[in-house]
Amino acid sequence: MTIKKLFPLIIALITISLLGVIYIQYNWLKNMQIIKKEQYEEKLERAVKLVGEELTNSYNKAPLKPKNKLNLSTGSPFDFIHPVLTSELYTQNEIKEKIEKAFKQVNVKVKSFEFAIFNNYDLKPQSNIITSNFQNEFMDTIRNLSYMYVVEPQPGSWAENLGTFENFWVVVIDYDKQIKKESKWIFIGAMGFTLFIMFAFFITFYTMLNQRKISDIKSDFINNMTHEFKTPIATISLAVDALKNERVKSDAEKSEYFRGIIKEENIRMNKHVETILNAAAMDRQEITLNKKKVDINEVISSTLDNFNLVLKERDGVSALNFNAKNHYIAGDEQLLRNLFNNLIDNAIKYSKDIPQITISTNSNNKWFIVKIEDKGIGMSKESVKRVFEKFYRAHTGNLHNVKGFGLGMSYVKSIVVAHKGKIKVDSTLGKGTTFTVELPLHEA
Repeated sequence: MTIKKLFPLIIALITISLLGVIYIQYNWLKNMQIIKKEQYEEKLERAVKLVGEELTNSYNKAPLKPKNKLNLSTGSPFDFIHPVLTSELYTQNEIKEKIEKAFKQVNVKVKSFEFAIFNNYDLKPQSNIITSNFQNEFMDTIRNLSYMYVVEPQPGSWAENLGTFENFWVVVIDYDKQIKKESKWIFIGAMGFTLFIMFAFFITFYTMLNQRKISDIKSDFINNMTHEFKTPIATISLAVDALKNERVKSDAEKSEYFRGIIKEENIRMNKHVETILNAAAMDRQEITLNKKKVDINEVISSTLDNFNLVLKERDGVSALNFNAKNHYIAGDEQLLRNLFNNLIDNAIKYSKDIPQITISTNSNNKWFIVKIEDKGIGMSKESVKRVFEKFYRAHTGNLHNVKGFGLGMSYVKSIVVAHKGKIKVDSTLGKGTTFTVELPLHEA
């Protein structure tokens, strides 16, 4: 199976695995929340039971007391006596302290709660203990949890048949928030782990895309290099064969012509090799700039002169607009010549018919600014984004005279960056392209 066919399968498998992990994490967190809630509720119930049992013990130990008016002739003695009430044994603050102590004992955190003790025997308000907001919180069954414990006589005691005397209620407010608070770090850890897995997935995905891209670039580069070297090698081979011909040997003019071809093609191959080596050296940041004060106008002018013959052959025109008041920078003259050589050559190559090149310069307090504008075929938005990528070559449609390795613009940007400058490109498909280079001025 080829890499191109295997790539989507690998991505699909990794994606399914990632979704599976996320699903398992989600279910685990959901189940954990349910268990946490059950544990929390069970602890609350235990705490209320502890307080209720303590109140029951106090209740059963307290002596029975007579009613205010005792008249044995009107009924049973049990109708005239009742146990001492909780409100007579403890204050509201003491009950609150007992509840808080029970919460600590069972190791449960409660931010806020309300409570009440209702006397079933004597329904007078003063016989009850009730906190100020109990009634409202008791009615809110969505946010709050309510627990009740019956405070009654112990089985077998003489007061057992007197009936239920008091109901002890505790309302825990916003219990769900407390559960979530206790689960916060577990949730954060689980989410962090999930995000880490997602990050690892995207890094893997990105790496695989890059590897695939590098593989495609390598193939294109090898094809381009083969073509670029094959043509001059074939030309040299034909010229050498021609020089072996007796008729050519005897004709000095023809011999000189074929030797000239061999020399030109050799120079052409050397340029290709130099381009590849320079790009590799720039990538490794191994080039040391031989900086000196450079007249950038002179560099641009002399570089453009080298293209006069090419422009003349294609009936092309060029214009120089030197508007920069300060045109001296600290830089490597040879690399700067290579920079403008590449940009001008690029402008000519990508002109469909008659090349029209305009070079304009300006300067401000810090920068020397040069614009190289052509009326060529232009670039798409995708090409503009990727024009400085190594080995990238824009599609040229019906234009077949454009050759190279896709290293020119990458090399240009490396030179600009090495000089601590800036470069940008503006292009419209079918109308032309403008490269703007900004280089720091020479400090006087």
